[in-house]
Amino acid sequence: MKMREKIFKYVKDQYKTEPDYPFSTFPDYPVLRHGDNGKWFALIMNVPREKLGLKGEERVDIVNVKLGDPVLVNMLVQRPGYFYGYHISRSNWISILLDGTVPFDEICQWIDESYAVTASKQKKQKIRPPKEWIVPANPKYYDILHSPH
Repeated sequence: MKMREKIFKYVKDQYKTEPDYPFSTFPDYPVLRHGDNGKWFALIMNVPREKLGLKGEERVDIVNVKLGDPVLVNMLVQRPGYFYGYHISRSNWISILLDGTVPFDEICQWIDESYAVTASKQKKQKIRPPKEWIVPANPKYYDILHSPH
């Protein structure tokens, strides 16, 4: 099974999402989007290897996903199979090779992250539990337990 079909099966099972083909000029570029807000969380493209700075002229499948942290993006693109988002100028998008360089489970992890980052506010509240705050205090200067405020 090709990697793109494995991704389609994963997002169908995980998120009840089917690929959408919105581009008449690129009919084999599927978009994966949220059902409630229509936002994209992944785009699969078939691009020439040379456009990614790789050797060879043949075309290769990539998936574009959005991450929540630009620092993470900068770290990932240092690894084999990861690139700054091809054809997406925003800094939080990355492109991942679908030729086996990056393991399928790892690709799914970034699809999950992209799904969470692009979710509607209501869906984000369901996906991510509320955060607990830890307030550091030095009792020498401020006693948080016995403070009147």
